[in-house]
Amino acid sequence: MASRREEAARRGAIQKAEREQAAMQAAAADPAVQEAKAATPFTERTGDFGRAVPFGIRVAAGWSWRLLAIAALVIGLGWAMTYFSGVTVPVAVALLLAALLQPLIGLLTRHGWPRGLAVTLGVVGGFLVVVGVLALIVQQIVQASGELYDQTLAGVQTFLTWLQEGPLPVDAGQIQQFEDRIVDWARSSQDTFLGWAQTAGGAVGSFFAGLAIALFALFFFLYDGPRIWNAVLRFVPRAARERVDVASRTGWTSLISYVRATVLVALVDAVGVLVVALVLQVPLAPALAALVFLGAFVPIVGAVVTGFVAVAVALVAVGWVQALIMLGGVILVMQLEGNVLQPFLLGKAVSVHPLAVILAITVGITLGGIVGGLIAIPVLAFVQSFVSTLVRGDDFGRLALPEPAEEPTT
Repeated sequence: MASRREEAARRGAIQKAEREQAAMQAAAADPAVQEAKAATPFTERTGDFGRAVPFGIRVAAGWSWRLLAIAALVIGLGWAMTYFSGVTVPVAVALLLAALLQPLIGLLTRHGWPRGLAVTLGVVGGFLVVVGVLALIVQQIVQASGELYDQTLAGVQTFLTWLQEGPLPVDAGQIQQFEDRIVDWARSSQDTFLGWAQTAGGAVGSFFAGLAIALFALFFFLYDGPRIWNAVLRFVPRAARERVDVASRTGWTSLISYVRATVLVALVDAVGVLVVALVLQVPLAPALAALVFLGAFVPIVGAVVTGFVAVAVALVAVGWVQALIMLGGVILVMQLEGNVLQPFLLGKAVSVHPLAVILAITVGITLGGIVGGLIAIPVLAFVQSFVSTLVRGDDFGRLALPEPAEEPTT
């Protein structure tokens, strides 16, 4: 009896399921139901299609449009900074100089100096140092220009003689033809040279205008920096303001460490090249050392270019043996810089991989020329510390900038 009842119940359940399926099919065929389905939002009707796309493809698509948005933002910022380079470049230079001079200003104010007097001393003193270095370079070049010109001509004549009498002699007629082509090119390019001179004259005017803006901005960055930063923070949403403040101050501290270490490294490079040049009796030794000091602020690229200039002057002035010794000295100084000084002075907090250095310098030169290459690595050091702190969410407190007083004193 029990088995019959179970069989009857099973047949009843099957019949019930068949009736429900038939009812659903009939309802689906109803015109009213089809009209309601057509009115369903597109996102609901395509939900099954979105789930049908593999998860990896959806992740790749999400990363793709986000990376494109970031790239568009970077390109847009680069274009805007290039278009307004008359303002952005002096302000960027003023920020780097502020990072360099802020420890000195803080030391003076802690010893009782009025802040206005300390800032004035730092700005004027830094300006006089830069002017003195540039004046030294110009003076050395002017004094030794005649001697270097004669030595260069003698070296060229010696080289041409070696070409004619060397192991693979070159016909004198071919050499003369090559010299005539150079002279013809120089004569035909006078208009080009005149255009370069006019461009250089305009660049000098732009340089002094930018210098005035940089000095003006530098004074107020050092004198009223905390108030300026607090005003900038008001543009950040209140919920993220504290984290952005902490991350920015951490990045600023890293920037101070980077600029200070770079100055020390540049000073050691300049002293090393100066010693080698004086031992070899290379002319323009102080000017070459000053040039190496300035070039060291562009990592890797600046040291290579200024070192090549020092070797070229040694080759022209004192001979190829001294030039090889000079090259060895430059390489030794660069190895000391890369393997000892930078890791010791910078440490892991602001260390930047050499590949990132080359890429950042390339992007900086593309966007802003020589100045862009100069500020690319400090910007990279700041961004690295800023992003890492922002991602970690660590609370280091207010680090680099002192709290502003109610009323600044002069």
